[in-house]
Amino acid sequence: MAAWAEGLVSAQTALKEGKLFDGVQAINACMEAFAKALGDETDQVLRDPMAFLEAHVAKLSGEQKDALRTMYEVRGDIITGLGANKRAALDYKSAEKLGAQIKDKIAKAETAGKEQAKGSNKDKVPVTVLTGFLGSGKTTLLNQILKEFHGKRIAVIENEFGEVGIDDSLIEGSSMAMEENIIEMNNGCICCTVRGDLIAGLKKLIKNSMKSGKALDGVIIETTGLADPAPVAQTFFADDFVQQNLYLDGIVTLVDAKHLILHLDEEKPEGVENEAVEQVAFADRIILNKCDLVDAAQLDEVEKRVRMINEPVKIVRTTQSKVDMDFILGIEAFNLDKILDMDDGFLADEQDHQHDERVSSCGFHVKGEVAHQKLNEWLGALLKEKGQDLFRTKGVLAVQGMKQRFVFQAVHMACNSAPQKDWEADEERICKLTFIGKNLNRKELEDGFKKCLVNGGYTVN
Repeated sequence: MAAWAEGLVSAQTALKEGKLFDGVQAINACMEAFAKALGDETDQVLRDPMAFLEAHVAKLSGEQKDALRTMYEVRGDIITGLGANKRAALDYKSAEKLGAQIKDKIAKAETAGKEQAKGSNKDKVPVTVLTGFLGSGKTTLLNQILKEFHGKRIAVIENEFGEVGIDDSLIEGSSMAMEENIIEMNNGCICCTVRGDLIAGLKKLIKNSMKSGKALDGVIIETTGLADPAPVAQTFFADDFVQQNLYLDGIVTLVDAKHLILHLDEEKPEGVENEAVEQVAFADRIILNKCDLVDAAQLDEVEKRVRMINEPVKIVRTTQSKVDMDFILGIEAFNLDKILDMDDGFLADEQDHQHDERVSSCGFHVKGEVAHQKLNEWLGALLKEKGQDLFRTKGVLAVQGMKQRFVFQAVHMACNSAPQKDWEADEERICKLTFIGKNLNRKELEDGFKKCLVNGGYTVN
Protein backbone atom coordinates (compact mmCIF):
# COMPACT_ATOMS: atom_id res chain seq x y z
CA MET A 1 0.00 0.00 0.00
CA ALA A 2 1.29 3.46 -0.90
CA ALA A 3 2.37 5.67 2.03
CA TRP A 4 -0.50 8.08 1.42
CA ALA A 5 -3.31 5.50 1.04
CA GLU A 6 -3.85 4.96 4.75
CA GLY A 7 -4.22 8.72 5.24
CA LEU A 8 -6.94 8.86 2.59
CA VAL A 9 -8.91 6.13 4.35
CA SER A 10 -8.52 7.98 7.67
CA ALA A 11 -9.76 11.20 6.09
CA GLN A 12 -12.80 9.50 4.55
CA THR A 13 -13.62 7.86 7.89
CA ALA A 14 -13.30 11.17 9.75
CA LEU A 15 -15.59 12.82 7.19
CA LYS A 16 -18.26 10.15 7.63
CA GLU A 17 -18.08 10.51 11.40
CA GLY A 18 -18.27 14.30 11.24
CA LYS A 19 -14.79 14.73 12.75
CA LEU A 20 -13.88 17.45 10.34
CA PHE A 21 -10.81 18.88 12.08
CA ASP A 22 -9.29 15.39 12.31
CA GLY A 23 -10.24 14.93 8.68
CA VAL A 24 -8.30 18.03 7.64
CA GLN A 25 -5.17 16.77 9.36
CA ALA A 26 -5.52 13.36 7.71
CA ILE A 27 -6.21 14.58 4.17
CA ASN A 28 -3.48 17.21 4.31
CA ALA A 29 -0.90 14.66 5.46
CA CYS A 30 -2.15 12.23 2.82
CA MET A 31 -1.82 14.74 -0.02
CA GLU A 32 1.60 15.94 1.11
CA ALA A 33 2.79 12.29 1.14
CA PHE A 34 1.31 11.81 -2.34
CA ALA A 35 3.20 14.84 -3.66
CA LYS A 36 6.47 13.64 -2.13
CA ALA A 37 5.98 10.26 -3.81
CA LEU A 38 5.98 12.20 -7.08
CA GLY A 39 9.20 13.95 -6.08
CA ASP A 40 7.49 17.25 -5.26
CA GLU A 41 8.73 18.65 -1.94
CA THR A 42 6.74 21.90 -2.20
CA ASP A 43 3.33 22.51 -0.64
CA GLN A 44 1.67 23.29 -3.97
CA VAL A 45 -0.60 20.26 -3.77
CA LEU A 46 -2.49 22.12 -1.02
CA ARG A 47 -1.56 25.77 -1.44
CA ASP A 48 -1.89 26.05 -5.22
CA PRO A 49 -3.59 22.92 -6.56
CA MET A 50 -4.03 24.16 -10.13
CA ALA A 51 -0.30 24.83 -10.43
CA PHE A 52 0.40 21.40 -8.95
CA LEU A 53 -1.86 19.72 -11.50
CA GLU A 54 -0.32 21.66 -14.37
CA ALA A 55 3.12 20.44 -13.31
CA HIS A 56 2.23 16.78 -12.71
CA VAL A 57 -1.05 15.65 -14.28
CA ALA A 58 0.52 14.55 -17.57
CA LYS A 59 2.84 12.18 -15.67
CA LEU A 60 0.17 10.58 -13.49
CA SER A 61 -1.02 7.05 -14.06
CA GLY A 62 -4.73 6.37 -14.26
CA GLU A 63 -4.68 4.98 -10.72
CA GLN A 64 -2.86 8.06 -9.41
CA LYS A 65 -5.34 10.39 -11.13
CA ASP A 66 -8.26 8.55 -9.55
CA ALA A 67 -6.63 8.74 -6.12
CA LEU A 68 -5.81 12.45 -6.40
CA ARG A 69 -9.32 13.19 -7.69
CA THR A 70 -10.77 11.48 -4.62
CA MET A 71 -8.40 13.40 -2.35
CA TYR A 72 -9.44 16.78 -3.69
CA GLU A 73 -13.14 15.93 -3.50
CA VAL A 74 -12.82 14.61 0.07
CA ARG A 75 -10.87 17.71 1.07
CA GLY A 76 -13.56 19.89 -0.50
CA ASP A 77 -16.27 18.06 1.47
CA ILE A 78 -14.34 18.49 4.74
CA ILE A 79 -13.54 22.16 4.17
CA THR A 80 -17.16 22.85 3.20
CA GLY A 81 -18.27 21.33 6.48
CA LEU A 82 -15.94 23.70 8.33
CA GLY A 83 -17.36 26.69 6.46
CA ALA A 84 -14.52 27.55 4.05
CA ASN A 85 -16.65 27.43 0.91
CA LYS A 86 -14.39 29.54 -1.29
CA ARG A 87 -11.43 27.27 -0.65
CA ALA A 88 -13.64 24.19 -1.02
CA ALA A 89 -14.65 25.36 -4.51
CA LEU A 90 -10.97 25.37 -5.50
CA ASP A 91 -10.52 21.80 -4.28
CA TYR A 92 -13.67 20.71 -6.09
CA LYS A 93 -12.47 22.34 -9.33
CA SER A 94 -9.19 20.46 -8.97
CA ALA A 95 -11.13 17.22 -8.61
CA GLU A 96 -13.22 18.18 -11.66
CA LYS A 97 -10.05 18.74 -13.69
CA LEU A 98 -9.18 15.13 -12.91
CA GLY A 99 -12.55 13.86 -14.11
CA ALA A 100 -14.95 14.24 -11.17
CA GLN A 101 -18.57 15.01 -12.09
CA ILE A 102 -19.30 17.49 -9.28
CA LYS A 103 -20.62 20.65 -10.89
CA ASP A 104 -23.37 20.80 -8.28
CA LYS A 105 -20.84 20.83 -5.43
CA ILE A 106 -18.83 23.55 -7.16
CA ALA A 107 -21.89 25.72 -7.72
CA LYS A 108 -23.09 25.29 -4.14
CA ALA A 109 -19.67 26.13 -2.71
CA GLU A 110 -19.26 29.19 -4.93
CA THR A 111 -22.69 30.51 -4.03
CA ALA A 112 -22.14 29.98 -0.32
CA GLY A 113 -18.67 31.48 -0.56
CA LYS A 114 -19.97 34.75 -1.98
CA GLU A 115 -22.30 35.34 0.93
CA GLN A 116 -22.14 33.44 4.17
CA ALA A 117 -25.66 32.50 5.17
CA LYS A 118 -26.89 34.65 8.04
CA GLY A 119 -28.66 32.69 10.72
CA SER A 120 -26.93 29.43 9.79
CA ASN A 121 -25.67 29.21 13.36
CA LYS A 122 -29.01 29.98 15.01
CA ASP A 123 -28.91 26.88 17.24
CA LYS A 124 -25.39 27.58 18.50
CA VAL A 125 -24.07 29.99 21.14
CA PRO A 126 -22.10 32.91 19.65
CA VAL A 127 -18.60 33.55 20.99
CA THR A 128 -16.74 36.85 20.80
CA VAL A 129 -12.97 36.85 21.22
CA LEU A 130 -11.56 40.09 22.62
CA THR A 131 -7.92 40.56 21.72
CA GLY A 132 -5.57 43.48 21.92
CA PHE A 133 -2.11 44.21 23.21
CA LEU A 134 -1.55 44.85 26.90
CA GLY A 135 -3.37 47.96 28.10
CA SER A 136 -5.49 48.50 25.00
CA GLY A 137 -8.77 48.57 26.98
CA LYS A 138 -10.16 45.03 26.85
CA THR A 139 -11.35 44.89 30.46
CA THR A 140 -12.95 48.33 30.13
CA LEU A 141 -14.84 47.12 27.05
CA LEU A 142 -15.85 43.90 28.81
CA ASN A 143 -17.35 45.88 31.68
CA GLN A 144 -19.26 48.02 29.18
CA ILE A 145 -20.68 44.92 27.48
CA LEU A 146 -21.74 43.36 30.79
CA LYS A 147 -23.48 46.56 31.84
CA GLU A 148 -25.14 47.47 28.56
CA PHE A 149 -26.43 44.00 27.72
CA HIS A 150 -28.60 43.91 30.81
CA GLY A 151 -30.92 40.90 30.92
CA LYS A 152 -28.79 38.68 28.69
CA ARG A 153 -26.88 35.71 30.04
CA ILE A 154 -23.31 36.26 28.93
CA ALA A 155 -20.53 33.99 30.15
CA VAL A 156 -16.95 35.21 30.39
CA ILE A 157 -13.68 33.32 30.02
CA GLU A 158 -10.81 35.47 31.16
CA ASN A 159 -7.13 34.74 30.57
CA GLU A 160 -4.36 36.72 32.22
CA PHE A 161 -0.62 36.71 31.59
CA GLY A 162 0.75 37.18 35.06
CA GLU A 163 1.70 35.53 38.33
CA VAL A 164 -1.01 37.41 40.23
CA GLY A 165 -4.53 37.70 38.79
CA ILE A 166 -5.81 41.27 38.78
CA ASP A 167 -8.47 41.47 36.07
CA ASP A 168 -11.04 39.48 38.03
CA SER A 169 -11.02 42.35 40.55
CA LEU A 170 -11.54 44.84 37.73
CA ILE A 171 -14.58 43.13 36.20
CA GLU A 172 -17.55 44.90 37.70
CA GLY A 173 -20.09 42.35 36.55
CA SER A 174 -23.86 42.63 36.56
CA SER A 175 -26.99 40.58 37.09
CA MET A 176 -26.71 38.63 33.84
CA ALA A 177 -23.05 37.71 34.26
CA MET A 178 -23.47 35.37 37.21
CA GLU A 179 -20.41 34.22 39.10
CA GLU A 180 -20.76 30.62 37.91
CA ASN A 181 -20.47 31.90 34.34
CA ILE A 182 -17.08 33.54 34.84
CA ILE A 183 -14.09 31.27 34.32
CA GLU A 184 -10.56 32.46 35.05
CA MET A 185 -7.54 30.94 33.30
CA ASN A 186 -4.33 32.18 34.90
CA ASN A 187 -2.01 29.19 34.43
CA GLY A 188 -0.69 30.09 31.00
CA CYS A 189 -1.41 31.92 27.78
CA ILE A 190 -4.65 30.91 26.11
CA CYS A 191 -3.05 30.71 22.67
CA CYS A 192 -0.58 27.97 23.53
CA THR A 193 -0.20 26.22 26.88
CA VAL A 194 -3.83 26.22 27.96
CA ARG A 195 -5.88 25.70 24.82
CA GLY A 196 -7.06 22.41 26.29
CA ASP A 197 -8.28 24.38 29.31
CA LEU A 198 -10.16 26.71 26.97
CA ILE A 199 -11.97 23.77 25.39
CA ALA A 200 -12.75 22.38 28.84
CA GLY A 201 -14.04 25.78 29.96
CA LEU A 202 -16.32 26.14 26.95
CA LYS A 203 -17.68 22.63 27.49
CA LYS A 204 -18.31 23.37 31.15
CA LEU A 205 -20.30 26.51 30.30
CA ILE A 206 -22.49 24.71 27.75
CA LYS A 207 -23.09 21.67 29.97
CA ASN A 208 -23.97 23.87 32.97
CA SER A 209 -26.36 25.81 30.76
CA MET A 210 -28.04 22.63 29.55
CA LYS A 211 -28.26 21.25 33.08
CA SER A 212 -29.79 24.42 34.53
CA GLY A 213 -32.10 25.00 31.58
CA LYS A 214 -30.84 28.59 31.37
CA ALA A 215 -29.61 29.17 27.84
CA LEU A 216 -26.57 31.36 27.25
CA ASP A 217 -26.96 34.36 24.95
CA GLY A 218 -23.25 34.52 24.32
CA VAL A 219 -19.72 33.86 25.53
CA ILE A 220 -16.90 36.39 25.63
CA ILE A 221 -13.28 35.27 25.73
CA GLU A 222 -10.96 38.00 26.95
CA THR A 223 -7.46 36.91 25.95
CA THR A 224 -4.19 37.92 27.50
CA GLY A 225 -2.58 40.89 25.76
CA LEU A 226 0.16 38.59 24.52
CA ALA A 227 -2.13 36.06 22.84
CA ASP A 228 -1.92 35.13 19.19
CA PRO A 229 -5.59 34.92 18.15
CA ALA A 230 -5.04 32.17 15.55
CA PRO A 231 -4.85 29.19 17.95
CA VAL A 232 -7.78 30.61 19.93
CA ALA A 233 -9.89 30.78 16.77
CA GLN A 234 -8.74 27.30 15.77
CA THR A 235 -10.35 25.95 18.95
CA PHE A 236 -13.77 26.33 17.30
CA PHE A 237 -12.78 23.83 14.62
CA ALA A 238 -10.57 21.50 16.67
CA ASP A 239 -13.16 20.04 19.05
CA ASP A 240 -16.36 18.34 17.91
CA PHE A 241 -18.43 19.31 20.96
CA VAL A 242 -17.37 22.95 20.69
CA GLN A 243 -18.05 23.03 16.96
CA GLN A 244 -21.52 21.56 17.41
CA ASN A 245 -22.60 23.90 20.20
CA LEU A 246 -20.76 27.20 19.70
CA TYR A 247 -19.57 29.34 16.84
CA LEU A 248 -17.04 32.10 16.54
CA ASP A 249 -19.06 35.26 15.97
CA GLY A 250 -16.06 37.51 15.56
CA ILE A 251 -12.60 38.50 16.69
CA VAL A 252 -12.67 42.02 18.11
CA THR A 253 -9.27 43.65 18.52
CA LEU A 254 -8.64 46.76 20.56
CA VAL A 255 -5.61 48.83 19.66
CA ASP A 256 -4.04 51.59 21.72
CA ALA A 257 -3.77 54.65 19.47
CA LYS A 258 -0.80 55.99 21.42
CA HIS A 259 1.33 52.83 21.55
CA LEU A 260 0.27 50.57 18.66
CA ILE A 261 2.94 51.67 16.18
CA LEU A 262 5.61 51.15 18.85
CA HIS A 263 4.49 47.53 19.25
CA LEU A 264 4.03 46.88 15.52
CA ASP A 265 7.60 48.04 14.87
CA GLU A 266 9.19 46.16 17.75
CA GLU A 267 11.99 43.88 16.61
CA LYS A 268 11.45 40.34 17.85
CA PRO A 269 13.99 37.51 18.17
CA GLU A 270 14.13 35.05 15.29
CA GLY A 271 11.17 32.66 15.30
CA VAL A 272 9.09 34.82 17.63
CA GLU A 273 5.87 36.28 16.27
CA ASN A 274 4.86 39.88 16.84
CA GLU A 275 1.58 39.45 18.74
CA ALA A 276 0.41 42.99 18.01
CA VAL A 277 0.70 42.31 14.26
CA GLU A 278 -1.11 38.98 14.57
CA GLN A 279 -3.93 40.54 16.57
CA VAL A 280 -4.50 43.21 13.92
CA ALA A 281 -4.22 40.71 11.06
CA PHE A 282 -6.87 38.33 12.44
CA ALA A 283 -9.34 41.01 13.52
CA ASP A 284 -12.90 41.09 12.20
CA ARG A 285 -13.42 44.44 13.93
CA ILE A 286 -10.82 46.97 15.11
CA ILE A 287 -11.55 49.35 17.97
CA LEU A 288 -9.03 52.17 17.70
CA ASN A 289 -9.06 53.15 21.35
CA LYS A 290 -7.60 55.92 23.50
CA CYS A 291 -8.08 58.44 20.71
CA ASP A 292 -8.05 61.24 23.26
CA LEU A 293 -4.33 60.66 23.86
CA VAL A 294 -3.14 61.52 20.35
CA ASP A 295 -3.81 64.12 17.66
CA ALA A 296 -5.70 63.63 14.39
CA ALA A 297 -2.53 63.15 12.33
CA GLN A 298 -1.34 60.27 14.51
CA LEU A 299 -4.79 58.68 14.42
CA ASP A 300 -4.67 58.74 10.62
CA GLU A 301 -1.18 57.22 10.69
CA VAL A 302 -2.26 54.45 13.07
CA GLU A 303 -5.27 53.65 10.91
CA LYS A 304 -3.03 53.60 7.84
CA ARG A 305 -0.74 51.08 9.51
CA VAL A 306 -3.71 48.91 10.46
CA ARG A 307 -4.92 48.95 6.84
CA MET A 308 -1.48 47.84 5.64
CA ILE A 309 -1.93 44.66 7.68
CA ASN A 310 -5.71 44.11 7.40
CA GLU A 311 -7.05 46.27 4.59
CA PRO A 312 -10.78 45.40 4.64
CA VAL A 313 -11.32 45.39 8.41
CA LYS A 314 -13.97 47.70 9.85
CA ILE A 315 -12.51 50.30 12.23
CA VAL A 316 -14.16 52.54 14.78
CA ARG A 317 -12.40 55.25 16.81
CA THR A 318 -13.17 55.34 20.52
CA THR A 319 -12.27 56.73 23.91
CA GLN A 320 -12.60 54.62 27.07
CA SER A 321 -13.60 51.67 24.84
CA LYS A 322 -17.09 53.15 24.32
CA VAL A 323 -18.56 51.51 21.25
CA ASP A 324 -21.97 50.58 19.85
CA MET A 325 -22.66 46.96 20.78
CA ASP A 326 -23.95 46.25 17.26
CA PHE A 327 -20.41 46.85 16.00
CA ILE A 328 -18.95 43.98 18.02
CA LEU A 329 -21.68 41.49 19.02
CA GLY A 330 -23.99 39.44 16.83
CA ILE A 331 -21.92 40.37 13.77
CA GLU A 332 -21.32 36.87 12.28
CA ALA A 333 -18.10 38.28 10.93
CA PHE A 334 -15.60 35.45 11.32
CA ASN A 335 -14.87 33.93 7.92
CA LEU A 336 -12.67 30.87 7.59
CA ASP A 337 -11.99 31.56 3.91
CA LYS A 338 -10.53 34.96 4.80
CA ILE A 339 -8.24 33.34 7.38
CA LEU A 340 -7.09 30.61 4.98
CA ASP A 341 -6.29 33.24 2.35
CA MET A 342 -4.06 34.94 4.91
CA ASP A 343 -2.68 31.82 6.62
CA ASP A 344 -3.11 28.58 4.69
CA GLY A 345 -1.67 26.67 7.64
CA PHE A 346 -4.40 27.86 10.01
CA LEU A 347 -6.06 24.44 10.26
CA ALA A 348 -2.82 22.58 10.93
CA ASP A 349 -2.91 21.01 14.39
CA GLU A 350 0.35 22.55 15.56
CA GLN A 351 1.03 24.50 18.73
CA ASP A 352 4.18 26.35 17.70
CA HIS A 353 3.40 29.85 18.90
CA GLN A 354 6.50 31.15 20.65
CA HIS A 355 6.41 34.06 23.05
CA ASP A 356 9.28 36.50 23.39
CA GLU A 357 11.34 35.03 26.24
CA ARG A 358 12.40 38.53 27.28
CA VAL A 359 8.79 39.22 28.24
CA SER A 360 7.66 37.97 31.63
CA SER A 361 5.42 38.88 34.53
CA CYS A 362 6.19 39.64 38.12
CA GLY A 363 3.47 39.88 40.74
CA PHE A 364 2.93 40.38 44.45
CA HIS A 365 -0.01 39.31 46.62
CA VAL A 366 0.57 40.85 50.02
CA LYS A 367 -1.40 41.12 53.24
CA GLY A 368 -1.37 44.66 54.61
CA GLU A 369 -1.48 48.25 53.42
CA VAL A 370 0.73 50.66 51.52
CA ALA A 371 1.51 54.29 52.29
CA HIS A 372 -0.02 56.40 49.51
CA GLN A 373 2.80 58.94 49.20
CA LYS A 374 5.53 56.30 49.12
CA LEU A 375 3.57 54.31 46.52
CA ASN A 376 3.17 57.35 44.27
CA GLU A 377 6.83 58.27 44.50
CA TRP A 378 8.04 54.74 43.79
CA LEU A 379 5.68 54.04 40.87
CA GLY A 380 6.30 57.48 39.37
CA ALA A 381 10.07 57.00 39.39
CA LEU A 382 9.75 53.40 38.12
CA LEU A 383 7.54 54.30 35.17
CA LYS A 384 9.76 57.23 34.25
CA GLU A 385 12.90 55.10 34.26
CA LYS A 386 11.58 51.74 33.01
CA GLY A 387 8.33 52.71 31.28
CA GLN A 388 9.50 51.80 27.78
CA ASP A 389 9.94 48.17 28.83
CA LEU A 390 6.89 48.00 31.11
CA PHE A 391 4.05 47.02 28.81
CA ARG A 392 1.47 46.81 31.57
CA THR A 393 1.35 47.62 35.28
CA LYS A 394 -1.81 47.12 37.29
CA GLY A 395 -2.82 46.72 40.87
CA VAL A 396 -5.65 46.63 43.37
CA LEU A 397 -4.22 47.98 46.61
CA ALA A 398 -5.15 48.62 50.22
CA VAL A 399 -3.99 52.15 51.05
CA GLN A 400 -3.58 53.32 54.61
CA GLY A 401 -6.41 55.68 55.59
CA MET A 402 -8.48 54.92 52.44
CA LYS A 403 -11.72 52.99 52.84
CA GLN A 404 -11.91 52.03 49.17
CA ARG A 405 -9.76 49.72 47.10
CA PHE A 406 -7.17 51.75 45.19
CA VAL A 407 -6.93 50.67 41.53
CA PHE A 408 -3.78 51.54 39.62
CA GLN A 409 -3.20 50.87 35.90
CA ALA A 410 -0.42 51.90 33.53
CA VAL A 411 0.60 51.28 29.93
CA HIS A 412 4.27 52.10 29.50
CA MET A 413 4.56 55.55 31.13
CA ALA A 414 0.89 56.52 30.79
CA CYS A 415 -0.94 55.78 34.03
CA ASN A 416 -4.16 56.42 35.90
CA SER A 417 -5.53 55.52 39.29
CA ALA A 418 -8.81 55.78 41.15
CA PRO A 419 -10.59 54.42 44.23
CA GLN A 420 -12.97 51.52 43.56
CA LYS A 421 -15.56 49.90 45.84
CA ASP A 422 -15.24 49.97 49.63
CA TRP A 423 -13.52 47.29 51.64
CA GLU A 424 -15.96 45.32 53.76
CA ALA A 425 -15.70 45.97 57.51
CA ASP A 426 -14.38 42.48 58.29
CA GLU A 427 -12.49 41.98 55.03
CA GLU A 428 -8.76 41.33 55.13
CA ARG A 429 -6.88 44.15 53.39
CA ILE A 430 -4.65 42.81 50.65
CA CYS A 431 -2.47 44.40 47.97
CA LYS A 432 -2.23 42.77 44.53
CA LEU A 433 0.23 44.23 42.03
CA THR A 434 1.52 42.82 38.74
CA PHE A 435 4.03 43.92 36.11
CA ILE A 436 4.31 42.63 32.54
CA GLY A 437 7.24 43.70 30.42
CA LYS A 438 10.69 43.02 29.02
CA ASN A 439 13.73 42.21 31.11
CA LEU A 440 11.97 42.56 34.47
CA ASN A 441 14.17 42.56 37.58
CA ARG A 442 12.06 40.82 40.19
CA LYS A 443 14.30 41.65 43.17
CA GLU A 444 14.43 45.32 42.23
CA LEU A 445 10.63 45.48 41.95
CA GLU A 446 10.14 43.55 45.17
CA ASP A 447 12.55 45.77 47.11
CA GLY A 448 10.80 48.88 45.81
CA PHE A 449 7.37 47.58 46.73
CA LYS A 450 8.50 46.60 50.24
CA LYS A 451 9.44 50.21 50.96
CA CYS A 452 5.84 51.29 50.25
CA LEU A 453 4.31 48.96 52.82
CA VAL A 454 3.13 50.32 56.16
CA ASN A 455 5.34 49.13 59.03
CA GLY A 456 7.43 47.17 56.56
CA GLY A 457 5.18 44.12 56.85
CA TYR A 458 5.63 41.71 53.94
CA THR A 459 4.03 38.30 53.56
CA VAL A 460 3.64 37.00 50.03
CA ASN A 461 0.89 34.44 49.43
